Amino acid sequence: MRRTVLLLLVLLLAALSPIIAAEYETIEDLDGKNIGVQTAVLYEELIADRVPHSTIQYYTMPNDMILALQSGKVDAYLIEEVSYGVQKKNHPELTVLDEPAGYINATCIIGENERQDRLLSELNTFIADSWENGLLDELYDYWIADFDPVNDTCDTTGFTGESGTIAVAVEGGYEPFSFISNGNISGFDVDFICRFAREYGYTPEFYEVPFEAIAPGVESGKYDIGMNIVVSAERNETGTLSDVYYTTPIRLVVLGEDDSNIGFFESLGQSFEKTFMREGRWKLFVQGAGITILITVISILAGTLLGFLVYMLCRKGNKVANSITNFFLWLIHGMPTVLLLMILYYIVFGSSSLSGTWVSIVGFSLMFACAMIDMLRVGCSAIGRGQFEASRALGYSDSQSFFRIILPQAAQHFLPIYRNEVVTLIKETSVVGYIAVLDLTKISDLVRSRTYEAFFPLIVTAIMYFVISAILTRIVTAVENSINPKRRKKEKILKGIKEIE
Repeated sequence: MRRTVLLLLVLLLAALSPIIAAEYETIEDLDGKNIGVQTAVLYEELIADRVPHSTIQYYTMPNDMILALQSGKVDAYLIEEVSYGVQKKNHPELTVLDEPAGYINATCIIGENERQDRLLSELNTFIADSWENGLLDELYDYWIADFDPVNDTCDTTGFTGESGTIAVAVEGGYEPFSFISNGNISGFDVDFICRFAREYGYTPEFYEVPFEAIAPGVESGKYDIGMNIVVSAERNETGTLSDVYYTTPIRLVVLGEDDSNIGFFESLGQSFEKTFMREGRWKLFVQGAGITILITVISILAGTLLGFLVYMLCRKGNKVANSITNFFLWLIHGMPTVLLLMILYYIVFGSSSLSGTWVSIVGFSLMFACAMIDMLRVGCSAIGRGQFEASRALGYSDSQSFFRIILPQAAQHFLPIYRNEVVTLIKETSVVGYIAVLDLTKISDLVRSRTYEAFFPLIVTAIMYFVISAILTRIVTAVENSINPKRRKKEKILKGIKEIE
């Protein structure tokens, strides 16, 4: 709880701190400064020769760059002109340099599978026809020139599906291209693909993933189409890019003067309304918490069972079983969580239809099983060999000696560690958004991408994690207390003795 209070105070101080605007007029004025850019968009290449001494800082979400600019972590950031227009409506203190950093062309990336050539040909034909009949201009006017984030909607119905289903990877948190509105995916990219799917008889399934994970996901075969890929010479070599479906200038955003007269508490009230009440976004937080709890609980149960079974196979010193187990312990313990999940999602289960949620459960179950094996080894080794031998001398079988004598005592040693592993697992689930899972953290990111506010989404997400951790910790603590002789009632301790008598 103390951490939550500290985080709250830090964000409050940040919100109350005055925003100081620096004077920049040309791109060269930013040489030697810190410049933000979204990971994998390649916009930094447009100004590399003009600001050779600048430091480029990479961000996963475009709106995180606003916070970085306001807090002084960057002096400017690169973004599409159309996206800047949306940000400006929510943050009037933002401004841009007069000269664009350059222009980019956006395409779709097509997965390498048996229907790649057909899909690429159909998509290129649709793009060419859409330029000719004015459909792309119509979409541009609706979603970009006259974008209304509250009222503009996308029709995601009317698909026949006779040509099959196509998996489409979109960023999901980037107005006006793809974002969550009223609980549904919407935006320029989504509308474009929906129209393509209706014309060619497909049924699209949209997956919200971080931008840097779109291309790898498509290349691994997890998705058929990835949206909003910036054209580059190196990417053109793959032969999997469609024709260009929109072009936009890239702008350098800096701080200007904030001429809005909204007070702090009024701004806080508006932030609360946008975060939770507008479009019923509180429901998204509930859904995200449900996914987080689902992944956590199943992973704990499955990991505990798997770890226990593997330990039982290795308990008597089987060299083959122990060698294989030690190898996997070394492999999984030495691998970052997000990397393990991405390997499972894009490589091991790349060609399967297993959802990101279940891939996450597999990954976290393996991690928890490894921790469980280590805990059992430590706990059981703390019990003297003499107790096992004494139990055998009293006529207990090997399994009876383990389950009745050794394991109950060992549990007292490893259950405190087990409790900490549960809390660790809950926190580590926050990375599942990298494999298209709408968990609590990912929902927080998507809401921030719509509201352009950080305070309430971050604070509420932190509190919800604390609550989930507290509940599961109390459950483990109750189990720990129930087997601790020092905390058991006298009647329960003597029950076994009376039965023997």
